[in-house]
Amino acid sequence: MSTFDAPEGPDAEALVRRVIEIIGNSKPMPLSTTVRVEKDEVLELLDDALDRMPQEVRQARYMLKEREEYLAKIQREADDILEAGRVGAERMVQRTEIVREAQHTAQRTMDEVRDETRRLKMEAEDYCDQKLAAFEIVLERTAKTVASGREKLRGTPMPSDDGEFGLGLSAGPNTAQAAAEGAFFDQDT
Repeated sequence: MSTFDAPEGPDAEALVRRVIEIIGNSKPMPLSTTVRVEKDEVLELLDDALDRMPQEVRQARYMLKEREEYLAKIQREADDILEAGRVGAERMVQRTEIVREAQHTAQRTMDEVRDETRRLKMEAEDYCDQKLAAFEIVLERTAKTVASGREKLRGTPMPSDDGEFGLGLSAGPNTAQAAAEGAFFDQDT
């Protein structure tokens, strides 16, 4: 028989109830309120109840201890589940925060790149405008110089009778003929 196997027969509670029943059903003595009880029967039932009680108390204590251990185990598991859920939720919040921060950083970077591109474009346009303006000035001076040179060429005196130009240069046969015809010599044509 193991430590928790109940002895054969009724348990201690049933025996105590039987004693209560015997006392409750006892007949009173004539002309008195005292009841007559079978002493040996009641003592035997009470002895059996006492014999069974330590065993039942041990079983109850063991069951309470098992129950407490089981509840503690379940509480630890529940705490672990709650902690895992809390950690998971924190991770999700962190991921959300990381994504939000990454999006914010990307937007800020894109804005900076747009601003930098706009600035570089404006600087390039200003640089090109300055160079074109300087080139325009050089071209205007060159055009004035060319126009002035052409004007001087138009105003060159006619050759004298001896075949020399007013510049003291001797004219060749083509030059004299061109001067005689009043034509203008242009290299570009």
